[in-house]
Amino acid sequence: MNSDNAWAETLVERFGRQRILVVGDLMLDRYIYGTVNRISPEAPVPVVRVREERDMPGGAANVARNVRALGGRVEILGVVGRDSAGDDLLRVLRGAEVGVRGVFRKPGARTTTKTRILAERQQVVRVDWENGVELTARDRAAYCRRLEALVPAVSGVILADYSKGAIGQDVADVVLGGARRARIPVALDPKENDRLRLPGLTVATPNRKEAFALAGVPDPGAVADPLTDKPLLRAAGLLLRKWRPSFLLITLGAQGMLIAARGVRPRHVATVAREVFDVSGAGDTVIAALLLALSAGADREAAAELANCAAGVVVGKLGTATCSDRELLDSVTCHVRRSAPVSGPAFSAVGRKAKAER
Repeated sequence: MNSDNAWAETLVERFGRQRILVVGDLMLDRYIYGTVNRISPEAPVPVVRVREERDMPGGAANVARNVRALGGRVEILGVVGRDSAGDDLLRVLRGAEVGVRGVFRKPGARTTTKTRILAERQQVVRVDWENGVELTARDRAAYCRRLEALVPAVSGVILADYSKGAIGQDVADVVLGGARRARIPVALDPKENDRLRLPGLTVATPNRKEAFALAGVPDPGAVADPLTDKPLLRAAGLLLRKWRPSFLLITLGAQGMLIAARGVRPRHVATVAREVFDVSGAGDTVIAALLLALSAGADREAAAELANCAAGVVVGKLGTATCSDRELLDSVTCHVRRSAPVSGPAFSAVGRKAKAER
C-alpha cells in the first residue's frame, strides 16, 4: 500500500481493537429467493417458486453486523420477543459474532420481521410483522441498568433509531451521560420523528429526506453541487443548532455526503460507488464505518472518507449487505487512484493518536 492510503490501513488495523455498543431497534430480515414462470390463476400475481430462504439481521442488528464485518468487536442492546423470530435473530447474530448479552427478551412481544420475496434479483413483495416495543416502567428500568453496565466498557456507541420504541429519552440520557464520563464518541442514526435531546452527541447521520423532515423545512429538490444547495445547507444548520453535535454527516445517495460542523465551511464528499444494485442497509454501513474510524482516532474528514468508501462497496451488492475490512481497503485504494487523496488531515489525526498511546 502506497503512502497515499497508508492512513486508511493504519485506521482499519485499529478497528479490531475497538469495541462498539449498538443500541436500537432489532429486526429480522427474512429473504425468500425464487423464480417466476407463470401468473397465478387465482389472481393477477406472479407465482414464485422458492429456491432458498435466508435470515439476516435487520435494523440495529444490521448495524452491529456491519461493525463486526469491518473488524470491530460489537455488543448489541435491544428488545426482541420470546418467539421463533426472536430465536432466529439471536441465532444469526451469534453466527455473525455479535455479542447479544444485552438483548432484552420481552414475553408476549412480537419480534419485528420483514420478509422480502425476490425473483431473479427483483423484489416481488415485502411483508412486515411489527407491533413496536412496549416496555413497562419496570422493564425500561432494567433495560437502562443493562445499558449503564455496558457503556463504560466500550470504545463508542451507536444509537440506531428506527422508530420502533427501543430508544427513548431515558436511553439517550444513559448513553450520553456514560459516554461523556468515559470520553467516547456517540453516533446517532435518526428517523424523521426524532424528538430526543442529545447533549454531547458526536455525530448524527440522517439521509437527505430525514434531514429536511427533522429540520422541519421543505425539500425543493437537490441541485448539482451540494455546497451551493441553500435549502440543504439551511437544514444542516438547523440540525446543528437542534442537536449541537460535534459534526453532522448527511448522506445524499448518488451525490455522496455532506459534512457540516459549527464554525467551519461544509464539505462535500463525492460518492465512490461505480455500480448501484441495492441501497438497502447502506446507511447502516455508513454509521458503522464512521464510528469505528472515530473510535480508532480519525478526524471527521477521514472518518467520512472511510464511511463513503464502505458505502460504495455495499451498494454494489444485492440485498442488505456488509463491507469487510479488506473490501474497505481495496475501495480506498481504487478511490485514491481516481481522485485526490485525503491523507494529509486523516494521517495527522492517526499520528496524534499513536503518539498519545505511546
